[in-house]
Amino acid sequence: MQIWVDADACPVVVKEILFKAAERLHIKTTLVANQFVRVPASQVIRSVQVPAGFDVADNWIVEQAQIGDLVITADVPLAAAAVAKGAFALNPRGEFYTPDTIANRLTMRNLMTELRETGQVQSFTAGYSAKDKTAFANQLDRFLTKHKNRVN
Repeated sequence: MQIWVDADACPVVVKEILFKAAERLHIKTTLVANQFVRVPASQVIRSVQVPAGFDVADNWIVEQAQIGDLVITADVPLAAAAVAKGAFALNPRGEFYTPDTIANRLTMRNLMTELRETGQVQSFTAGYSAKDKTAFANQLDRFLTKHKNRVN
């Protein structure tokens, strides 16, 4: 198992949690972005910079991810592609995307995109809170504990 991080919009605090977990459990962790992302010197943590462009980082993650890997992303289409490939997907607020929930998430995302584009609603994303950090850290810990025998 490896961890793949959609790093372009990933909160710094989530990256810090992932760095600690990767080092503690020796899990290969790759942050992918279309800009340079600083990572600590490590045997198991790396950063990959992909060319700029729509969904280039997302597509790269989907190509690399294997069955049973963990993808960290708030991007619903990326999560859907990862789940369809047999990977697990966790958002930075500590919510797993599952085969049972991903269709509803995509439908809601598409509806909200359409409403924003037609001016019927304004875009608003709540700030990242201490509650979000705790939820993410707890879900990650539970997941890694459950899947620790599959770590590379």
